[in-house]
Amino acid sequence: MRLDKFLKVSRIIKRRTVANDACDASHVSVNGKVAKASYDVKVGDVIEVGFGQRVLRVRVTDVRDTVRKEAAADMYEVLN
Repeated sequence: MRLDKFLKVSRIIKRRTVANDACDASHVSVNGKVAKASYDVKVGDVIEVGFGQRVLRVRVTDVRDTVRKEAAADMYEVLN
């Protein structure tokens, strides 16, 4: 699954266009490297998203195309 779609489906970022813009602005990195929106997310990847002064680090635990709002947090594990 594409990185921007994963960020939207997991509800880390609310909209896919915002996720795409964050990737283009180098605010998102995967496994320590700046990643493009087209990066293929796999289970076990560590994603870092910069929100201003705050950085959110998560480990991918599941990759699904669709998920209910209640189960979205099960797709990742917060590392901070």
